[in-house]
Amino acid sequence: MTFQQFLLIMRARRWLVLGTLAVVVGAALAVSLLLPKQFMAETSLVVDAKSTDPLMGGMLPAQMIPGYMATQVDIIGSSRVALRVVELLRMDQSPVIQEQWREDTGGQGSIKVWLAELLMKKLDVKPSRESSMLTIGYEGSDPQFAAAVANAWAQAYIDTSLELKVEPARQYAKWFDGQNATLRADLEAAQKRLSDFQQKRGIVATDDRLDLENARLAELSTQLSVVQAQKVDSRSRQAQAGNADNLPEVMQNGLIQSLKAELVRQEGQRDQLAGRLGKNHPELARSDAEIANLRQRIETETRRVVSSLGTTSRVNVQRESEIKAALEAQKRRVLALKAERDQIAVLQRDVENAQRAYDLVTQRLAQTNLESQTQQTNVVVLTPAVAPLEPSSPKVLLNTALAIFLGSLLGVGAALVLELMDQRVRGEEDLARIPGMPVLGVIPGSV
Repeated sequence: MTFQQFLLIMRARRWLVLGTLAVVVGAALAVSLLLPKQFMAETSLVVDAKSTDPLMGGMLPAQMIPGYMATQVDIIGSSRVALRVVELLRMDQSPVIQEQWREDTGGQGSIKVWLAELLMKKLDVKPSRESSMLTIGYEGSDPQFAAAVANAWAQAYIDTSLELKVEPARQYAKWFDGQNATLRADLEAAQKRLSDFQQKRGIVATDDRLDLENARLAELSTQLSVVQAQKVDSRSRQAQAGNADNLPEVMQNGLIQSLKAELVRQEGQRDQLAGRLGKNHPELARSDAEIANLRQRIETETRRVVSSLGTTSRVNVQRESEIKAALEAQKRRVLALKAERDQIAVLQRDVENAQRAYDLVTQRLAQTNLESQTQQTNVVVLTPAVAPLEPSSPKVLLNTALAIFLGSLLGVGAALVLELMDQRVRGEEDLARIPGMPVLGVIPGSV
């Protein structure tokens, strides 16, 4: 079909096309004028998803913002928010609405749920693509009521979002409160075990006591070494008692040395006396008696010195035994103190771990308590809804334009269908398409 043929068909069926168009446009106008007017009231909200949480200090990642905004849209359209709108507007207390509910449901179910479902049908939530804004719109026959519902819906959403933020914090706070009491009891029990152990053992400062006892142990070890050296030395000197004159104690004894010097002097005098006097002379006898007395005194003093060496050796052996016993006792005391210190260290670690866990839970409890009491939200009403002056529907001009478009399509379609069902020759081209029909001529003005 050529464009010229199409125009010929439209001219031939023009009354059908115009009639169809007139019927469709008239029907659209009639319906638009007869339908009750509806008013759309809208309120705009700003959801600040990027702001820092004043309590937690956290910030929502940028890649999660689209999903976050979609979640907010779902929350706005939820029945929980719709039920709060019913409560805010007290719609369930209206006698007229109660009567409508009884007529519609026969008094079955909840009037609040029934009202919430009705309100949700006329709700329109539109998120912004490039910003963090949400638009809540509600359409109703009364502009004042539509504006009131839109504003109430925004407030209900803000309250619900705050509840969704606070409810987990309240649950955490309750759980942390129970854990706090348990951990406090554990901390007190650990502190009591440590205190009881210290009181039982009389421990004030474990490290100081251990340092003192270690110093005492080192001192006893030094004393033992000294005594052992003295014992070896005294035994060595005692072994030399057969040659007492060569003993250092004898050689260094002043009395013995003075007696020996006196003995030498007396022997010299005797030799002189023996040269001048006879051997039976009284002076010589007296000199011999003095020499014998001196030798006796030297021998006696030497035996005393030698016997003192044995006494010193026995004393050193006894001191060694005593110091060894004291050293062993001191070792046991030091080991006992080390065991006490290790036990106290374990008890102190128990106290520190219990204190750390208690402090952590106490901190989280305080934080969750603050979160559960917060009244701050990241949703702000940008522009509240006002009663619209112009109805949002029906849109007469738009409906008329759509009716003209649809009427034209229906008219043209009807004309083409009729043309296909009843084909006529409307020009030279139509005859040319019929086989065996040559065109002999064209009468001017006949088409």
